[in-house]
Formats: sequence, structure tokens, C-alpha cells
Amino acid sequence: MVYLIIFGSILLILLLITLKDLTQKKQTLKRNFPLLGRGRYIAEKFGPPIRQYFISNNREELPFNRGQRSWIYASSKGENNYQGFGTDKDLFAPNHVFINPKMFPFKVDPAHINHQKNDHYFMPCAKVMGIAHKRKKPFRPYSLINISAMSYGSLSKQAQESLNLGASMVGAYHNTGEGGLSPYHQKGADVIFHFGTGYFGCGKTGEDGQRYFDYDVFKELVMDKYDKVRAIEVKLSQGAKPGKGGVLPAKKNSPEIAAIRGVKPYTDVLSPTYHTAFSNVRQMVDFIEELASKTGLPVGIKSAVGDLEQWYELADIMKKENRGPDFITIDGGEGGTGAAPPSFADHVALPWVFGFSEVYQVFQKAGITKDIVFIGSGKLGFPSEVMKALAMGADVVNVAREAMISIGCIQAQECHTDKCPTGIATQNKWLSSGIDPTLKSVRFAKYINTLRKETLEMTHACGYEHPCEMKMKDIDMSCGDNNRTVTMVEAFNYEKDVVAFSSMQDLYNCEYLGGLGKEQNKLNKH
Repeated sequence: MVYLIIFGSILLILLLITLKDLTQKKQTLKRNFPLLGRGRYIAEKFGPPIRQYFISNNREELPFNRGQRSWIYASSKGENNYQGFGTDKDLFAPNHVFINPKMFPFKVDPAHINHQKNDHYFMPCAKVMGIAHKRKKPFRPYSLINISAMSYGSLSKQAQESLNLGASMVGAYHNTGEGGLSPYHQKGADVIFHFGTGYFGCGKTGEDGQRYFDYDVFKELVMDKYDKVRAIEVKLSQGAKPGKGGVLPAKKNSPEIAAIRGVKPYTDVLSPTYHTAFSNVRQMVDFIEELASKTGLPVGIKSAVGDLEQWYELADIMKKENRGPDFITIDGGEGGTGAAPPSFADHVALPWVFGFSEVYQVFQKAGITKDIVFIGSGKLGFPSEVMKALAMGADVVNVAREAMISIGCIQAQECHTDKCPTGIATQNKWLSSGIDPTLKSVRFAKYINTLRKETLEMTHACGYEHPCEMKMKDIDMSCGDNNRTVTMVEAFNYEKDVVAFSSMQDLYNCEYLGGLGKEQNKLNKH
């Protein structure tokens, strides 16, 4: 009797589904093939994870393949991240990078270790932000590898707290992203305050509905709130969607997020496509100088790259007047954590390697590369990519998606849906509660330390003490079909300018050096 009831219930449910499919008009497949047509949509939904786990090989997937993700996971957990029986990469694929080791590597001495903090992975930036333009508070990043701009709103509070605590352990700075300075950015790490066209945390909405920068708001929410804000970054555009403003959906705009951003809760928060504080290069330089003068902090810009005309104009002003940004962050057009229309992510702006090389040469021709700290951002969170970036002229590398992977991201690509299954890119309280910042912060810190460790080891193999000494002739790239390689000098038709460097010990003794937070002791315990 029980089985008959169960069987009857199942038949009734199937009949109801069939009737629903027959009477609906939105999906032709289900209307023409009731019940059976649903199989197609089920297969479509589960196709990506099936391919990810069962079909794709270690090097097939994008944006990060399984091999890359596995290296980050193992590094962040302190597990064996080696591989045996040779590489499974196609060494003859176009653009494959070959680091050229010297016959005799650099001999490491105890000066490489920051003894005061017992930091075996000490790898600071070789340049100082703001010193060329005589800012009152210059800043040398303690870590050459840091956290890229990701706002509280796009990432959950638990994810932000994990990253900031982890950054505090290893001396990395934490870029706030354009969502303002949240409490979860203030757990001990150095911070770069970043704002875009919406001026969240540093502006007000005018009577005309537009957003305007307001220094009094900025001072109250930033300068008076956290004493480890080391620099300010003005976002012109981002790689995910250059020339297009961002959107924070109303359902993600909680009262807490709204208070931090200075907007109304539970409303769609739109970032305009343009700044109201300036509208051309000359005005932007004036704005930067005013902000630097009032705060004493280094001020930089972040941008994706396309047309170079205004970059030449900026370089000309900086050359003639010694005014302008203290650092320049070049974001790759391959996209990032920000949700974007495929048309923008796929086609607008240059990938990092092309965009950076073009912009660097603009300032190189002007003879002012020594005055600027160049920051690279765009899938650079691997030792070979760090080496390549530094050889091309970058001084600092920012990581975003790699940082997310280190604290548990599985590349579900649900960032734009507020349904991130790992609780990282969502404001869903149930999903984000699964993140334990105490544990995840250590994992992020271990990832950064492993990345610095392997980058230093590769640097020493090339005969240098610091990655800033890498040259483009030290790296070859595969040409693919013709089975030959060329140096990066030949590939990009320039050699980077020499970066002033004496020794690691001198960098350690620099008075402008950022520092480790109190959380560093927790990492030592692990």
C-alpha cells in the first residue's frame, strides 16, 4: 500500500510538470517535448562543473586552469606543491615563458632575512612611492606582491577580513577597491585607499543626482579612521569593463555597506562612466597634486590601456613640471573580479602584457620611469609571471582572483549572481558564514609567502639578489610554430630602465618601509 501511494505521488508530480510544460510559452523546447525537454536545461546547468572536474585536463580551463589553481591551493595550505615526472605544459606553445638562469646563481647571505621580524620571505618594492614628488609621507611597500582592488560589496566581510589579516601577517598592503574603507580593511595591514567615479567613502551626491568628491567626507572616513592608510589610488578604469561604470545591486547594498559608501541602503548603486572631479589630463594632475598636498600621501592612478594619446600628454606634463601620479597601476583587459558584459571583458582594452609594455615605453621615452612606481595587475600571481612583470618594468604586482583562490574560491564564476558557493563574492549571510577568517587569513599569508619564496629562488637562479634587477633579455618567449624563441627585448622592442638597487639590507633599513602587522606572530605559530 505504501509503495502504491509513493508511486502514485510520483506519477502525479510528473503529470503536473508535464501539464505545466505544455501550457507555458516561454521555452519552446519544453512546450514541444514536455518533461523530456527539461533534461537539456539540467545538462546545460551542470555542464561546466562536469567539464571542470571530469573532462578538462590540467591546462585547458580559463581564466585559471586546474594546474594553476592546484598550485595556489597547495601553497596556501602549506602542502606539497611540487610536481613529478616533468612538466605537462606545452613548452612550444606561443608566448611560453622561459627564465634564463645563470651558470652560477646568486649566493644568498643572511642579509636577505628581516631578522627583526624573522621574515625569510622579505621582498620589498625597490622604489619608494612619493619620494620623487616630495610627498610628506613617502611609502615603500614591504611586500612586492599585494592585494588588488576588491571592494566590500563585491566581496563578503569575511573574505575581506581574511585577506586583511593575512596581509598583516606578511606585510602586504590591501587595496580597498572603490567601495570605501570598511572595518574589514582595518585589521592591521597597510592600506591603499582606492576610489573611482562614484567617490564612495569620499564624496556626496549632489542635487543633480551626480556624485562629487568631498575632501571633508574623505578626511573623516579615511584619514581620521585608520592610521595605516599609506597611499591613495584614483581609478580611471578597470580591466573588467574600462569606460563603463560599476553596479552594486540593491539586494547587496545592506545598511552597513550603504553607510560605508555614503549612499542609501537597498538601492542600486551606480558608478558613472566619468569623473566629476576632473575631465582631462591637466585637471587630473591638478586634482592629484591637491589631494597629495592635503594628505601628504602618495597618490596614483589605475587604468586599463587602449588609446595612448592622453598617456603621452600625462608624461609630457610630468616631465616638464615634476607633477602628477606617484604610482601607476596598469590593469589588464582580460577582466577580473568585477562583473562585466562579455563584450567589454572580451574586446575592450589590451591584455596586461601589451598594455603595460606600451604605457611603460611612453614614460621611458620621456625619461621619467625612475620617478614612478609601476604596478601590474592581471593574472600575475605566479612566480614566472612576477618575474616577467618585473623584467618588463613593473615594480609591484597586485593579485585579486589568485588571492580569492587562496582562501577557497573554486572558480565557479558566480561572482555576478550573489550566489558564490564559497561565500567569497557574495553578501548572502548563509554562504559567507562558511568562511573562517582565522583559518583563511593564514592560507592567504602562506600563498603570498610561497609566491615570494619561489620568486626569490628564481631570481637567485638568474644571478640577482632582487627581482627588480631582472632584465628583458633574461627572459625568452616561444614563437610557437617556427619552434624558436626570442628574448622579450626582441618581442617588445625595448629594454626596461635600470632600477636603482644596492642591497636587501639597505631596503630593510629604509625609513619609509611599510611593515608587518601584529598578526605576523600568528603565522609563525603555523
